[in-house]
Amino acid sequence: MRDPVSRYRFIEAEKVGGRSVNRTCVVLQVSRAAYYEWKQPEPSQRVQEDRELAEEIKAVHTRSRGTYGSPRVHRELRQRGVRCGRKRVERLMRDLDLEGRAPR
Repeated sequence: MRDPVSRYRFIEAEKVGGRSVNRTCVVLQVSRAAYYEWKQPEPSQRVQEDRELAEEIKAVHTRSRGTYGSPRVHRELRQRGVRCGRKRVERLMRDLDLEGRAPR
């Protein structure tokens, strides 16, 4: 059983059989987090929305030649009809390493 996917399938079968996922993971030397990540095949809706919003944030920031910070990016998104919170824009910009430039 070298293939991790077959290990995960085995863990799934054991779970259906009423056995402990934790114990099975310990025996097979697989982390529970990896098993549950495998079990959830697609990212959550929030993660998908964050990816889409991040693309729009990058577009606004690029169009401003890198001068817009999170307040202006948020304002621009609101004018486009995109509903999102200011702090969410701040977080995504921080994750993307985007910062506004202040004039000299």
